[in-house]
Amino acid sequence: QVQLVESGGGLAQPGGSLTLSCTASGIIFSESTMAWFRQEPGQQRDQFAIAAISTSGRANYRDAVKGRFTISRDNAKNTVYLQMQNLKPEDTAVYYCQAMTYDSKMNLQLYWGQGTQVTVSS
Repeated sequence: QVQLVESGGGLAQPGGSLTLSCTASGIIFSESTMAWFRQEPGQQRDQFAIAAISTSGRANYRDAVKGRFTISRDNAKNTVYLQMQNLKPEDTAVYYCQAMTYDSKMNLQLYWGQGTQVTVSS
């Protein structure tokens, strides 16, 4: 059974920092592309990731978070991180972790965490 468990959300002041973690089980983590998505209040979850990291460690970011957020992975811990700095009120959202991998039949599989709330407010 695949599980993605996020943690690290909470309340931060504008300009502050938070680090989210997502620990995976039931998948070959090192062979999975990992990504973070978010769902802003009153909106559906974004169609596109805000940050993603490949199996080789290559990271990509949406413009809205580029230069402020850093995605990283620790394959030994089956964990992906999202370091968020210089937070803005518009970063307020539920943040979801996604794992993208292939099963034994080479079918693409997407797995999601339960989400963690990040609120940026003074």
